[in-house]
Amino acid sequence: MFNNKIVLISGGTGSFGSQMLKSLLKTKVKEIRILSRDEKKQEDLRRSIPDKRVTYVIGDVRDYNTVLNCTKKVDFVFQAAALKQVPTCEFFPMEAYKTNVIGTSNIIDASVQNNVKKIVVLSTDKAVYPINAMGISKAMMEKIAISKAREIKSKKINCAICVTRYGNVMSSRGSLIPFLITKIKNNEELTLTDPKMTRFLMSLDESVELVKEAFKNGKNGDIYIQKSPSATIHNIAKALLLIFKKKNKIKIIGPRHGEKIHESLCTSEEMSRAINLKKFFRIPGDLRNINYDIHNKKNFIFSQRNPYSSDNTKILNLKQLTLLFKKTLFLN
Repeated sequence: MFNNKIVLISGGTGSFGSQMLKSLLKTKVKEIRILSRDEKKQEDLRRSIPDKRVTYVIGDVRDYNTVLNCTKKVDFVFQAAALKQVPTCEFFPMEAYKTNVIGTSNIIDASVQNNVKKIVVLSTDKAVYPINAMGISKAMMEKIAISKAREIKSKKINCAICVTRYGNVMSSRGSLIPFLITKIKNNEELTLTDPKMTRFLMSLDESVELVKEAFKNGKNGDIYIQKSPSATIHNIAKALLLIFKKKNKIKIIGPRHGEKIHESLCTSEEMSRAINLKKFFRIPGDLRNINYDIHNKKNFIFSQRNPYSSDNTKILNLKQLTLLFKKTLFLN
């Protein structure tokens, strides 16, 4: 798929971007462009992965001209640039809007302008039934991606836009598990928001696998979701304490700004038309034009289904969590 191709990863110095880069370098890819605004992270990545096929661009997805230049001669784009910390976005919602909404719109428009063949946009469970600024901005990002997929279909442009959604990536920077591990190693009290909270769990490798699945098989306008187990954050903390053989105290501090008790990866309405694949759900894009009455199907009945949520997926117990962490996390 990637032989002799040029690939752009926006937000390429983040946890996903770095892992995707390593995966792409195992192929015969011609060039991988890393677009991000953090020169320190770029320097660290450059030193850790000294491969001549990787080029680095300092820039911001909010700047259309930067993105337009960066997407020239590019074949495929993975849009991972985002503001994704829930409390931060609650305090700075306009910044979340600029990066997550305007930035993604810029990436798609510039990619289409430069004849990119496929764009995969990374989203989150927080975009489903959103209650916080981060989730609302990601939900709007998804709507823009589907709208532009509808537009390129109507104009018969040779490009496909797909969206991927996933929950907590277990070892991503700034997430719960690395936060707890640092506290455990420093013999500090573990602060949890609400012990009953459940969160989907997936590894960095699985996040790359999901994006590759959407890239390989996704049609224009598709949303891809990986079926994932979940766990309560209380059991997550207890499993890590068991692994490290520590007895740090746990303090419950209450939910942070904009937090949900449970997350959803797929709405009830989406589940009614989702295609159930072995490891994924594929939600075909609604690419009908605005004259929707001409598309009406006779005798169509909307089937009500439960949303796919972190409290109705497989919830891992303490033993299962411990085994999962030992298998997938770097805990030394």
